[in-house]
Amino acid sequence: MSLINKQYYNRDLSWLRFNHRVLQEAADERNPLYERIKFLAIFSSNLDEFFKVRVSDIRQIKELDKPLRKKLISKPNKLLKLIKKEVDKQQISFGDIFRNQIIPELKSHKIHLVDENNLTAAQEEFCISFYEKLIENKQIEVSHEPFIENEKLYLYAVKEGKSFWVKIDKIDRFVVLPKEEDEEHSILFIDDIIRLNLLKEFDVNFYAVKVSRDAELYIDNEYSGNLLEKIKESLPKRDTGQVTRILVDEKIPKEYLKQLEVALDVNDTDIIKGGKYHNFKDFFSFPNPTSTDLSFTELPPLLIKELDNYKSMFDAIVEKDRLFSYPYESFDSFLRFINEASEDKFVTEIKMTLYRISSDSKVAEALIKAVENNIDVTIFIETKARFDEENNIKWGKILEEKGVKVFYSYPGIKVHSKILYVKRNKNDEEQNFAYIGTGNFNEKTAKIYTDFGLLTAKNKITKDIANVFAVLERSLITPKTKKLLVSPFTTRSGFTELIQNEIDNIEVGTEASITLKLNSLQDEKLISQLYKASNKGVNIKIICRGICCLVPGVKLQSENIEVVSIVDRFLEHARVFIFSNKGKEKVFIGSADYMTRNLDHRIEVVTPITDIDLQQKMKKIINLQLNDKVKARMIDEAQSNIYIGNIEDYKQSAQHKIYTYLKEY
Repeated sequence: MSLINKQYYNRDLSWLRFNHRVLQEAADERNPLYERIKFLAIFSSNLDEFFKVRVSDIRQIKELDKPLRKKLISKPNKLLKLIKKEVDKQQISFGDIFRNQIIPELKSHKIHLVDENNLTAAQEEFCISFYEKLIENKQIEVSHEPFIENEKLYLYAVKEGKSFWVKIDKIDRFVVLPKEEDEEHSILFIDDIIRLNLLKEFDVNFYAVKVSRDAELYIDNEYSGNLLEKIKESLPKRDTGQVTRILVDEKIPKEYLKQLEVALDVNDTDIIKGGKYHNFKDFFSFPNPTSTDLSFTELPPLLIKELDNYKSMFDAIVEKDRLFSYPYESFDSFLRFINEASEDKFVTEIKMTLYRISSDSKVAEALIKAVENNIDVTIFIETKARFDEENNIKWGKILEEKGVKVFYSYPGIKVHSKILYVKRNKNDEEQNFAYIGTGNFNEKTAKIYTDFGLLTAKNKITKDIANVFAVLERSLITPKTKKLLVSPFTTRSGFTELIQNEIDNIEVGTEASITLKLNSLQDEKLISQLYKASNKGVNIKIICRGICCLVPGVKLQSENIEVVSIVDRFLEHARVFIFSNKGKEKVFIGSADYMTRNLDHRIEVVTPITDIDLQQKMKKIINLQLNDKVKARMIDEAQSNIYIGNIEDYKQSAQHKIYTYLKEY
């Protein structure tokens, strides 16, 4: 497979184009100032993870024998060069946005981001005193040949052939200086306070350096021994992995760089030149010393008033399916259900998957309460959820100690589904309830990720969910499902059949269409199937937030496919699949993207939405996004990220319109 061609766009380069869309939001003057600063932080955080995960994978491929390497990726060295070229370009744009847009706008609000070169005498005296306290409290120290930790920020200098390193860690990144003039505010990077004093002490300039290391957990054999213990043992190794990127100040002297390359055993392709400051993810906590609100107007999560008419959530769900749309609608409705289930005297069983758990999870607290009420609780915790392994293991241990039956990761496969099963026996009548979602059972992300969750009592779906949990509990090898698509068993074949059905319909003269909303679109087999549908005349519209390897708008390949991407205040995270089906639409939601890993190497669950009113609700939300003229970009052959419209009024954006629609629903 070539890196970029008219048939498939390389997934890593496509991901970088997604991060470019994040950077566009930092430059978009329609966004409030502090939201633009936050987008710079998101861009930086995303890029850190990209180098820790994807770039490290490509480096591992380089080490393989050539025949095997050619099967995985044709030219890893060429890909790394293209990645570096794109990242270098984005870093230049990043610096330009920060210096020439953000800093001047801060000044317009009487917030001055000063550095060590433009301090008043009083401010310099304050910085000297501040530094002395840091030294006194042993919060910083100068080292000569330390181990350079993953993702930590360092100031680095060379003098007379000797290296000097200072780690900046566990201290607030920004210092608000004492006011000297009315209504004027000065903020200083902690880096500059340290830099100022180091120059006085060592008579040499220090420059920012940050290292990203391979974050993969290399487990010798997942299929033998205790996988949970192997994951626990591997976690500390993440901090000592192979270097995948060195981010340096572009003004760093050449002799510094040469010594740096030797010390870290890297070469020029590993070095990314950026601005004076690194770790921009710290800008999530950039202080606002003014009384002016410089962020988005609050859109408080909506309470679903209809549910207030029911004393019991069970009664509400038995009457009809309930579809929640986060973060517009409050996660409290789901919490009400799980809390009610944990205290209900008729509930006998609760089963649940947990992929990413909040550090102070109310969901986990409800499960513990259920055990205390003699309910049989079974939980599957995915301990291979990248960067959440430690927190998930912690909660697994807590839940086990409280009497919850806990199952952990499968070898060679991740459990990514977001599902819940509740069994209830009232007056000798069994009632079963199921929840299938597109996002995690996490109260914090439910406030910033757009997701859907279905609560249902429909017998065929609850039976299917019970079968999925039987697989997770190792009492069943393959789930026999009638309504649900379940990876790695039936999701690929199910979607292939649904796409083929639209092809068959158009061949007999019936109008046919497919609408997809995805995080990522990478699987070549399904892309080929979509190309086939396009060539037959099926109208295909796709909303894809991140990776898009499908190349739309190419004659005799994808001319009937349109792809848009929306990056806005909330992270687009839902997966929705709509097939016209001769006018009897089939609508699905679930946890699976059109990526090979989601189809073949994870346990995912996709459910139909069968209630007509909920289908209409879903279609309204999707259509608002397809018609966005504020935050949508058209994904073209070059992934150039051109905004589809340029409407100034943010209230005309799809996300704002969805909020208004649900408020009035």
